[in-house]
Amino acid sequence: MRCPFCGHDDTQVKDSRSTEDGVAIRRRRVCSACTQRFTTVERVQLRELSVTKADGRRVPFDRDKLARSIRVALRKRPVAEERQERLVNGLVRQLEASGEHEISSHRIGQLAMDALREVDGVAYVRFTSVYRDFREVEAFSKILADMKPIPGDTDTPSPDDSQETP
Repeated sequence: MRCPFCGHDDTQVKDSRSTEDGVAIRRRRVCSACTQRFTTVERVQLRELSVTKADGRRVPFDRDKLARSIRVALRKRPVAEERQERLVNGLVRQLEASGEHEISSHRIGQLAMDALREVDGVAYVRFTSVYRDFREVEAFSKILADMKPIPGDTDTPSPDDSQETP
């Protein structure tokens, strides 16, 4: 593994640990030339996936791009980083297990929206508004009207909250 600091080819693994969900291995490395430490992550890749864009272009699937978009949607939301990682891992496993080598960007977006809807309503609306390119307020209204209430959501006032006590 090449050192990201000095470019030297000789680095040593000092520690290896499996991630919490067991789908990756984190390796702590040290460069023998500059003694800088860094971490690498190994993941199993079942097959090479490519994404078919709306304009017909085909590009290699980029797990990091999917992870970034999920993290942006979940920014400042009460969802732990480990849960975000499990969400991304689950989406990637779903895509790899589909048996298809080419997957449409529409399908990836729909899977991400469905997963986010189950995790956090605000993140779902954020992701959907960017993915579907909302330009009018009515689009937000429609998506919010279609959402079902999340069980245990305490942000929604109950009918009794609006009544004053005598």
